[in-house]
Amino acid sequence: MKKNIITLVAISLSLSGCGIYTKYEPATVVPDDLYGGEVVTEDTAGLGNMDWRELFTDPYLQSLIEVGLQTNTDYQSAQLRVEEAQAVLMSAKLAFLPAFALAPQGTVSSFDTQKATQTYSLPVTASWELDVFGRMRNSKKQAKALYAQSEDYRQAVRTQLIAGIANTYYTLLMLDEQLDLSRQTEEAWKETVASTRALMNAGLANESAVSQMEAAYYQVQGSVLDLQQQINQVENSLALLLAETPRNYERGVLAKQQFPADFSIGIPVRMLSSRPDVRSAERTLEAAFYGTNAARSAFYPSITLSGSAGWTNSAGAMIINPGKFLASAVGSLT
Repeated sequence: MKKNIITLVAISLSLSGCGIYTKYEPATVVPDDLYGGEVVTEDTAGLGNMDWRELFTDPYLQSLIEVGLQTNTDYQSAQLRVEEAQAVLMSAKLAFLPAFALAPQGTVSSFDTQKATQTYSLPVTASWELDVFGRMRNSKKQAKALYAQSEDYRQAVRTQLIAGIANTYYTLLMLDEQLDLSRQTEEAWKETVASTRALMNAGLANESAVSQMEAAYYQVQGSVLDLQQQINQVENSLALLLAETPRNYERGVLAKQQFPADFSIGIPVRMLSSRPDVRSAERTLEAAFYGTNAARSAFYPSITLSGSAGWTNSAGAMIINPGKFLASAVGSLT
């Protein structure tokens, strides 16, 4: 008995040394002076912890972001990836439970003129794999890491979508401001051309001066057309983010935009921990770690307990009609 216990302890220690029972531990030690010298920073809420509604207070922009979160195809695909990973995790959890199957069967046989013989069986089979060597445990941890990775990926797509819509919206406001200034300049040059032509008619200017004023005026008109084309292109880009037909979007004025007056960018380490793409990369490494453990545990035996129970009237030559309850249990080592 002592010999068997010592053997089991030795096997357990060797399996732990192989890594199939180890837990993933992320690296927490960073090199000295990674960010230069020591920086004293107050413990304030960083920009990464701020809700986007607090940062973007324009009601038109908020409505566009809400539409984008509902209709953008990339974000919807990321949400479906989360649901897929959640289903895989649920399947990995259910692998620890026994599997049941009901397979009813019936036959009718007749030889020459003899009466037909009817046989039936209603078996319920069950099988349960004992996770002695950690294969299912590591698979569950891998599925859990992939589920967390899909959540971080969804957050990254969401952040990029909000930033893209906000950037496009403020680009439109900037172009609107430039277009307004260009139109004012166009009106001013139009009056300048008219004044110069009046001076030429009065003999105080020549045709060359009028031509110069008209050239400048036509140049300003060309810049107005260029700005209108740029606005059209930016609106098409915004429609692409919102997954809808391009149209003229209602928007505010650049001069009336308001942003929080006091917020902190944050400490570099906390900024990294708040970035979903960094967290997603960490989860990918964690999933690869547990996937490697599951592959290692596949080299060890698989122990499965199986059994069946049910009613049948075909239990042998002596039993033909009466229904009998039969049960069997089998243990297998593969």
